[in-house]
Amino acid sequence: MTEPVYIGDAVSAAGYRLAGLRVQVPDTAKLLTQIEHACTDAPLVLLGADLAGQLPVAELDRLLSRVAPAVVVVPDVRGRAVMPDLATRLRQQLGVLE
Repeated sequence: MTEPVYIGDAVSAAGYRLAGLRVQVPDTAKLLTQIEHACTDAPLVLLGADLAGQLPVAELDRLLSRVAPAVVVVPDVRGRAVMPDLATRLRQQLGVLE
């Protein structure tokens, strides 16, 4: 498949579907499995911030550090979930956090 995939809430998924992406509204019990499956055949995986917050930190870091396909956390349309602070995460990973 050549379409990017959005995995997240149903309201945001409707917008991404209109933009031409494949969308998945996951079962939270199988969230990590669905993300891994999407990574096997999509060039880009967009993950809703609310679902990203439900993943263990180590798993989220592993997913975000992927090169191919890129996994990107995107805000939900309702603004319910706080986006991760990317700058702080990068400084931590590089060991330059003040």
